[in-house]
Amino acid sequence: MTLRAVVSGVGHYLPRRVVENAEFEESLETSDEWIRARSGIERRHFAGEGETTATMAAAAARAALEMAGKEAGDVDAIIVATSTADLTFPSAATMVQSELGLRTGFAFDIQAVCAGFVFALANANALILSGQVKRVLVIGAETFSRIMDWTDRSTCVLFGDGAGALLLEAQEGDGTAADRGILSTDLNSDGTHRDLLYVDGGVSTGTTGYLRMQGNQVFRHAVEKLAATADTAMTRAGVTAADIDWVVPHQANIRIIQGTAKKLGVSMDNVVVTVQDHGNTSAASIPLALSVGHARGQIKQGDLIVTEAIGGGLAWGAVVLRW
Repeated sequence: MTLRAVVSGVGHYLPRRVVENAEFEESLETSDEWIRARSGIERRHFAGEGETTATMAAAAARAALEMAGKEAGDVDAIIVATSTADLTFPSAATMVQSELGLRTGFAFDIQAVCAGFVFALANANALILSGQVKRVLVIGAETFSRIMDWTDRSTCVLFGDGAGALLLEAQEGDGTAADRGILSTDLNSDGTHRDLLYVDGGVSTGTTGYLRMQGNQVFRHAVEKLAATADTAMTRAGVTAADIDWVVPHQANIRIIQGTAKKLGVSMDNVVVTVQDHGNTSAASIPLALSVGHARGQIKQGDLIVTEAIGGGLAWGAVVLRW
């Protein structure tokens, strides 16, 4: 028998405020048509008063726990993937732990920008396989609206806020690709490309800073690296693109999503797409898409899923899992 980290619950939270593309026409030289054509985004959600990275993460976690039929006290660890924690420290994860009323186990953040949730899944999987924990809440949560330069039309129209969560549980499998749970992971980074996507603030500047991106360069790296990491993860899992039921990609840009699917040889009919409604929610985008895909009835138990993401760093990776 082989130990597997199996998804037993999924949930998400989206801020109450919905921002349509047309709203940007009031302050920027842009249009709904321009935004849709270049990104596929039609609307996004922005956090309002009382909505923070930690509160949204906790709401998504509660939804995942409810689906799994578990209580917060059943959880051994909480991992939050975020680049927009409410404070420099303590971690957003410990704030979630407090929000859930937990005083046991442990909690920590992972920061790999848009690839953060993939990195968090890989770490949660390792904790379960090592026997250190039995149940882990893995959460992606972001409030990117609070680090936007509202005069930069090339970036501020692309991002949104939200949170998504999975509950992973240790279960026994047969050690084959037919097992439920995480079957393989692949993680990568290359810090020489750090200037392609970054925030120009931090402790060295004494400011929060704003997001800066060389969009064309990020696009050039994205399709190639996403397809390569997905291929590596599938090889490790002993599966091929023909075996995949769903690709659930980081929801950054519809052209990146389409280009990666084509390079993988996967039909867009087998890709979960939510970018039109959420924009780029960074580390939250994959768990949001998983939760929405499950709620739509697309993702069902037993389905084989590839999820992949790339973000600032550059950092990128993929996970193959059976739902």
